[in-house]
Amino acid sequence: MFSEYEIKKQMCDIGKRIYQNGFVAANDGNLSVRINDKEVLCTPTGVSKGYMTPDMICKVDINGNVLQANGKFKPSSEVKMHLRVYRERPDVKSVVHAHPPYGTSYAIAGIPLNKAIMPEAVIALGEVPIAEYGTPSTEEIPDAVAKYLQCYDAVLFKTTEH
Repeated sequence: MFSEYEIKKQMCDIGKRIYQNGFVAANDGNLSVRINDKEVLCTPTGVSKGYMTPDMICKVDINGNVLQANGKFKPSSEVKMHLRVYRERPDVKSVVHAHPPYGTSYAIAGIPLNKAIMPEAVIALGEVPIAEYGTPSTEEIPDAVAKYLQCYDAVLFKTTEH
């Protein structure tokens, strides 16, 4: 079992990796880790994932109430989506919301990842559907994701409502 501080350091390492690999740009994306049945660590809003430090990581309860935030660092504006995943899938211990170029390209084209294009992806994720568009930072995104949570481990987001 890892301490909260060790988990925060790991979150910063993952943030750095997704930033360096071009899976997020600027302040995009967010990460969270369920540390017990009632508490979640999440990345702060408005901070580059490539430059986070453990003291920036926030803690919220499963309902989104802020339990710990350091000064100007507030929980990600998309924490609602993460919490919905945790409430509906007790087996899930972490959530990564990134913008990988290839995945984003499939979402823009409206093509779900439902064919065995790469065996590694099929083994690791299975099929990856496309959830309906949702306005960022609203309940629309958690609602769109919820439709897929029981059958899938990853979801692409439709990029516009058109």
